[in-house]
Amino acid sequence: MTIAHPSFSTRSCRYGTEALREAALLIRAGEPVAVPTETVYGLAADATDSNAVAAIYSAKGRPSFNPLIVHVADRAMAERLADFSPVASVLADRFWPGPLTLVLPVRSDSGLSPLVTAGLPTVALRLPAHPAMRALIRESGCPLAAPSANRSGSISPTCAEHVLASLGGKIRMILDEGPTSEGLESTIVAPAEDRVRLLRPGPVTTAMLEEATGLPVIVTDDGKIEAPGQLESHYAPSKPVRLNALRAEKDEYLIGFGLMPCHINLSQEADMREAAAHLFAALHFADASAATRIAVAPIPPDGIGAAINDRLRRAAA
Repeated sequence: MTIAHPSFSTRSCRYGTEALREAALLIRAGEPVAVPTETVYGLAADATDSNAVAAIYSAKGRPSFNPLIVHVADRAMAERLADFSPVASVLADRFWPGPLTLVLPVRSDSGLSPLVTAGLPTVALRLPAHPAMRALIRESGCPLAAPSANRSGSISPTCAEHVLASLGGKIRMILDEGPTSEGLESTIVAPAEDRVRLLRPGPVTTAMLEEATGLPVIVTDDGKIEAPGQLESHYAPSKPVRLNALRAEKDEYLIGFGLMPCHINLSQEADMREAAAHLFAALHFADASAATRIAVAPIPPDGIGAAINDRLRRAAA
């Protein structure tokens, strides 16, 4: 028996009062909507409705063992969903709203769909800084599960055009508020009493976490899937990717960094935050080019460079 997946006419609407109202109506009807955050565009649906969460997995072709981040409008909403330890509270005070996701014990009375946690006793929570996502949560009246708005495993979207190219026909609506500012997905951590476990690097760096908590940050990579972005192959273009390339070989599209000959440059001034903001857009350009392969210049591993290199390693896997 063949299951027919629905096909929609996907509309991209500029963010504003009318578009927000329409997006919230779709959310309340159990449909996912693409919406910007400060990191990347997310595919948002009601995190308390299993059918709505299943629609995210279906649109993305995402494996159901991969948990989702739940986005909240404020701290009070977050505390109704998960138990906050003193360390978790310190991190939320310091970095929320912003690009930090906290993996915390889920409350038994949270009302969240079990599909959101992928059967784990924890939930990944984030209070985003982008006004469009926070407004959509408030207008919808529920926390929103929202992975990146793209086919599972492919390059993350940093503008509405990327979403349309990846999920056109799979969802009804994209809220368009221009390019995202950070350009990389959030840092994900699991705070404990004596340490902070880093599950995915991102804009909030290890040094920032250590400074805020006074605790050591331990990188966790034991193969267990506890949070989004931990699959070995992820953020991947359709073409082979070669890392640490100083020049383009035949049939390669070279993504540069710093002053160097290349097809597109993440940052001529070697500014790491600029490079992070431009990374996924550059990968989209390279994937759409006539070249059959992609090469990427070396990126220093310091600070947010750790997150950039994490995404590149998974893109090349």
